[in-house]
Amino acid sequence: MERCIINLGDRSYPIYIGPGLLNQPELLQRHVKGKKVLVVTNTKVAPLYLDRTIAALKHGRFNVEVESVILPDGEKYKDLPTLTQVFDKAIQTHMDRRCTFVALGGGVIGDMCGYAAASYLRGVNFIQIPTTLMAQVDSSVGGKTGVNHPLGKNMIGAFYQPQCVLVDTDTLNTLPDRELASGVAEVIKYGLIRDAKFFEWQEKNLEALLARDPATLAYAVKRSCENKAEVVSLDEREGGVRATLNLGHTFGHAIEAGIGYGGWLHGEAVAAGTVMSADMSLRMGWIDETLFNRALELLKRANLPVSPPDSMNIQTFKSIMAVDKKVADGLLRLILLKGSLGNCVFTGEYDPKALDQTLSAFCKS
Repeated sequence: MERCIINLGDRSYPIYIGPGLLNQPELLQRHVKGKKVLVVTNTKVAPLYLDRTIAALKHGRFNVEVESVILPDGEKYKDLPTLTQVFDKAIQTHMDRRCTFVALGGGVIGDMCGYAAASYLRGVNFIQIPTTLMAQVDSSVGGKTGVNHPLGKNMIGAFYQPQCVLVDTDTLNTLPDRELASGVAEVIKYGLIRDAKFFEWQEKNLEALLARDPATLAYAVKRSCENKAEVVSLDEREGGVRATLNLGHTFGHAIEAGIGYGGWLHGEAVAAGTVMSADMSLRMGWIDETLFNRALELLKRANLPVSPPDSMNIQTFKSIMAVDKKVADGLLRLILLKGSLGNCVFTGEYDPKALDQTLSAFCKS
């Protein structure tokens, strides 16, 4: 088992990474507070891991009451009406201020359970058990929680940290290939923005990663979490450096909202958005063609889309990006690659013509 720490003073917490961790109940139990637990999961994950999670929570503890709520699966259900089901179950089962919410699932479940925990009784404890690569390397780490709004992704939410993140890499054995590739998009992101050696490792080991080699998967998750832990410890609420973790996300979120949530997986949209960000960086002379081509080739090898769907036009991109969370004082700020591999900037000081040229290159008018 590997362990890394999100260093946030008295709100610091561990990330446990390794195979078979759901079979080690002491890990989970040491972070449970109170005698009431609510496990939030979905229809896809529940048949696979809910019973094992409940058994771990109850193991040797006969005075613990564990309830569960099973939500529909999919990004299109990451909304306020579905979130209400969590509150309904919590109230109906008399969850109190000392209760613990447990998120068992991918990024949608983690974000929704975390936001429910932040809001219920003005804040209760919660634990993340991510079961997708996307959630394990990104969304479960750092305390960003929330739901989508029809006009924008993750527009309603809160920064709220868990007690721990338990990454059982065995759960990736049941993950569909498409969702595994979606998570790889976020792994590639870390290499591009801040970890050149990690990117070079990915270039050498991508096929082993996609083939689910246990040691390769474990290293990819561990190194991704270490990168995110370092950034979150420096900038918990995304005032500066943490925003760089959103490489490709401004374009990607526009794709998700534009075609309808769930039409593409999050990592698929981020992959196309990453190529668009790299294209814009290239047009401004901030990176060279070699770096652009390396990023493009690695995403292609991961079986990820490298351009938006045909249904996305320039006006759709612009209208959705205008309400992006990174807009400040009416100015859209972007994360762009700049310099050598492993470097990027979060900036509003870019040539608007380059943005227009990128959108024109990838979209119909």
